[in-house]
Amino acid sequence: MKKILLIATGGTIASKKTENGLRPAISAEELLRFVPEIKYVCDIDAIQLFDLDSTNITPDHWLMMKDTIKNNYEKYDGFVISHGTDTMAYSAAALSYLIQHSPKPIVLTGSQKSIYNRDTDARKNLYHAFQYAVSDGACGVHIVFNNHVILGTRARKVRSKSFNAFSSIDYPETAVFRDDHLIRYLNVKENGPVRFYDKLDPHVFVLRLVPGMGADVLKALRSQFHAIVIEGFGVGGLPGGKDGELLKEVMAWLEHGRLVVFSTQVQHEGSDLSVYEVGRIARELPGVLEARDMTPEAVVTKLMWVLAQGKDAEDACDWFRTPIMHDILQ
Repeated sequence: MKKILLIATGGTIASKKTENGLRPAISAEELLRFVPEIKYVCDIDAIQLFDLDSTNITPDHWLMMKDTIKNNYEKYDGFVISHGTDTMAYSAAALSYLIQHSPKPIVLTGSQKSIYNRDTDARKNLYHAFQYAVSDGACGVHIVFNNHVILGTRARKVRSKSFNAFSSIDYPETAVFRDDHLIRYLNVKENGPVRFYDKLDPHVFVLRLVPGMGADVLKALRSQFHAIVIEGFGVGGLPGGKDGELLKEVMAWLEHGRLVVFSTQVQHEGSDLSVYEVGRIARELPGVLEARDMTPEAVVTKLMWVLAQGKDAEDACDWFRTPIMHDILQ
């Protein structure tokens, strides 16, 4: 039997009711006792890495997950991370950049209801996560949730309460479960040797444009952040035209060696600055980056990873534009 390490981090799946609302309180060993049939799937060890509502997870916690996998990589055939749903897509994307070319699977799962409840999605999700982790060809970072297997760079939480909480954005699911039978759609290969990265730079800001927004916010943020993601309207662009104050502030960001990424508020089909005049004005600035069809979670975490490599602005742009685990399709 394959040997899998469960890395428990808290989240709804491990929560119990308190007078102040749900709070993680179920240990890794307790989680496994709720799904005893897992012992017939693989040999399991468990680590309680931390016990957090995923709203409280930060880049430092992503590095802790990476370190735990790195320190145990040779001992196990794969890894399952139990995680809260609210920031699971961020964690999956971050681990996709921190752990590259892994021929072993790194599977994140969680639930919308606690495993402590009778009617819950937790037990099925956890069981399927282990089933996928031991399956032939499983590799790299994936989310397993509500019968779906989703690449870590393509996942988004799209529903706040329903069991079908996650979608694969503009990319096929790699596999699905029908009952407990795994049906693989795509054979995503990660050819080793695995490479681990040890740093992230959290100084990334996401600015969501609203009609009529002024440029002062960009000026105020410049001294505090090393990169900014500007979520525009439609396929993307910058209000105000070539003489607008927003464009001047974007130019100031670039002149100070900061990274500027243009994205879109629209969930599907991505940005394309080449379509409209308001987009081409931004696109023509030297050093401007475009998210295209990347998910917001992938954009943010990839920027944190790129910035931490200590590259100059030109090399950093090249690293960002280089596809990793199908994060960029266009």
